[in-house]
Amino acid sequence: QVQLVESGGGLVQAGGSLRLSCAASGRTFSYYDMGWFRQAPGKERDFVAAISWSADSTSYADSVKGRFTIFRDNAKNTVWLQMTSLKPEDTAVYYCAAALDVARRGGYDYWGQGTQVTVSS
Repeated sequence: QVQLVESGGGLVQAGGSLRLSCAASGRTFSYYDMGWFRQAPGKERDFVAAISWSADSTSYADSVKGRFTIFRDNAKNTVWLQMTSLKPEDTAVYYCAAALDVARRGGYDYWGQGTQVTVSS
């Protein structure tokens, strides 16, 4: 089992940047695929970005590609989401997620508590 805690959310003006952090605990962290999702009030939780356990592959939703970057440091048990050129439509609660093998599992098994990102126009 992995425990995940997000931080770094806040209020930012359109065009600005934020870096979200996801601190993980668990001895198997290094082998977990990680992802970021977001959810606005009354909306479905949407995929944002993902990174493989070895950081050899990443993927992004079309809406954030070129603006957001996901990266990790297994020695620090941490995954980040660097967000730039933020838009009001990026406003949501952002969640960190983990799975030992996301392809095998068909999704993510563990989730953080979420951190609020608000982008003002």
